[in-house]
Amino acid sequence: MNLIICYVSATIDEVTKKGISDAGLTPEEYEKRENKRKRLQQSLKDCTYGSVPDKQFVKDFISDLLEKAYGIDKSNIDLIISFNKDEYLTAIDKFDILLNQYKKCHGKKALDELIQKYRLDEMRQVDGMLYFCITEEDIENIWKDEKPALSFRDKLDVVVQRVYSRYKGYHCIDDILDIQVDGISGGVNGLPETFIHDHSKDYESYLHHLEGKKISRSYESVWLFYRGKSIHLRFLSFGSYDELKRICENIYKFGSPGQLSQATGYKVNKLKDGSRVVVLRPEFCESWAFFVRKFDLPDVSLNWLINDKNAEMVREFLTFLVKGCRNISITGQQGTGKTTLLNALIEHIYSVYTLRILEMTFELHVRARFPERNIVTVQETDTVSGQQGLDIFKKTDGTVTIVGEVASDPVAAYMIQTAQVASLFTLFSHHAKTFKELVMSLRNSLLKTGIFQNENIAEEQVVRTLHFDIHLKKSITGKRYIERITECIPLDEEDYPTGFRDAANILEIQMAFYETQLAFFRKMTGKRLYTWKDIIVFDEGQEEYIVVNRPTENSLHEMKSCMLPSDRMAFNGFIKKHFGGVL
Repeated sequence: MNLIICYVSATIDEVTKKGISDAGLTPEEYEKRENKRKRLQQSLKDCTYGSVPDKQFVKDFISDLLEKAYGIDKSNIDLIISFNKDEYLTAIDKFDILLNQYKKCHGKKALDELIQKYRLDEMRQVDGMLYFCITEEDIENIWKDEKPALSFRDKLDVVVQRVYSRYKGYHCIDDILDIQVDGISGGVNGLPETFIHDHSKDYESYLHHLEGKKISRSYESVWLFYRGKSIHLRFLSFGSYDELKRICENIYKFGSPGQLSQATGYKVNKLKDGSRVVVLRPEFCESWAFFVRKFDLPDVSLNWLINDKNAEMVREFLTFLVKGCRNISITGQQGTGKTTLLNALIEHIYSVYTLRILEMTFELHVRARFPERNIVTVQETDTVSGQQGLDIFKKTDGTVTIVGEVASDPVAAYMIQTAQVASLFTLFSHHAKTFKELVMSLRNSLLKTGIFQNENIAEEQVVRTLHFDIHLKKSITGKRYIERITECIPLDEEDYPTGFRDAANILEIQMAFYETQLAFFRKMTGKRLYTWKDIIVFDEGQEEYIVVNRPTENSLHEMKSCMLPSDRMAFNGFIKKHFGGVL
């Protein structure tokens, strides 16, 4: 295989750099070949950035080269990989063959189909650890069950992919990057090279202590992020520390984001298909490591996301929240599906509304799903802050503001302001664990940015902006669900002494007095400026969604007033059925 890779590399290098001879060629033939040479040059550059069409062009060129120039045919292809002798095939060989066969039938859903068919995403005990993993034994068992019959073309496809992945691709994960998964990472377990070099005596002692037990290296580390589960692909390996380093040094380079060096230690960028890439390196990190997070889910819809008992009720309620123009926060820890749910909710926003979306990096790709709708998405850059992005939205005729992730104080503060005066309603995600922490975090952002000096007034602005919080959770088994849907309820002004209401309604110059008095009142009485109640919660024991409270009448009437007549009728029936009473 190494000889073939060297041959392909040298031949392509000669073709792209030295050009072609025009001897015996007509002008038309020469121009055609010259155009192909230029296309190859460009594809060789762009294929490393995650461009699937360019990758396919390079693979097609390699295929022609191997078959027509190198002389690979039915009689000798088994000398490269022993396709007809199972005992000589490694687990990686068998996985590559299986994945290629499944791609023929299922396309980008190939790995998803394979995992689901053989239940490879179930937690189990391996080497004393209870976790998610796919082992060499799993691949062997699948191979025996599948017994794939391979044509010459099937074999050549596998060989070409193997050559490409070592030449311009990303080794054993190259094919996985092109299909539908949540993400993939490497270099995140196993002994790093720095440990072996810097602690050679400790390493020898460690080997002796384990009495010959195999110790994985960081270059043997490949993990799949699949449906909220981190699955260790124990049978895959990059082969060497140098190969892991090569991948880390190349996978982040789309758009020329700058050089990864010891001084920077990490890079955050994206592939050409929009996947987010994070790369770490020594000295900053103990090992070379990378993380690719993909956002090409097969069906970003509420039907696909919410499937437990009474899921239909939850899906309907979420739809009515959006059609009712509620300000909605989506909270939860990393990996719980906040971005995915946010994307699914966008589908139910009335098409007449224009959407303005701010993201840290482009992940939602809403215009790709709704190319006919009025949508503008911007991202934070080194020179343009999220706050500036939200500010410019005020001048773009936007109706609905969507913030992919509220991750900084300026963005949080500006988001609150935008939700109050510049947008019909707002959707955003946040990492808060509880509703109280969400309010406190947003309140503190208003204080830190200097928009308010009094925490009570800042808190009041937050709670009068927030309407509903959808909190997502992921169980230890990887199950993702909506833990609760919570309504924020600001206390009515009549709950405060009359003098406070008057102070709030007179001249702006008296606002400082109002703030002082309100703070004193709260300190003396301990009374909150708001309360909250869960509307729908998930019962983990029964694995079903249950209604625990009826939304406030004020909220229901405001939602109804924002809907089309047909949706109002449906909303009335929904409330009567699930919450009792009528509107």
